[in-house]
Amino acid sequence: MNTPKSLPWYARKAGVPIERAEALWRQAVRHATADTGWVGNSEYWGATMERFRQLLSQERATLCTPQVLPFLRSHKRIMRAPIEVINDVAVLTMRHWHHYLMQARRAA
Repeated sequence: MNTPKSLPWYARKAGVPIERAEALWRQAVRHATADTGWVGNSEYWGATMERFRQLLSQERATLCTPQVLPFLRSHKRIMRAPIEVINDVAVLTMRHWHHYLMQARRAA
């Protein structure tokens, strides 16, 4: 049985090796064949993909891969902080000078 062309993408997205994803695909095909009783129609392929996604999510839950995304988000906020501070200082300086110049014009 041929695997779908999107199988490496699904495997990479779940953090599963491609060989393991192929084994999960074969298991999903067997399950869909037993479940639907037909091979090759749209109901069969839909059941196969649904079961494959379930198996991938179960496999991902068993892996001990670190989640990097929360770390990257916090790192992004930390890196943006100095830029926001400089922006605030520039705005406050501009407002101060604008206020100072307006007072000088009123006095003259």
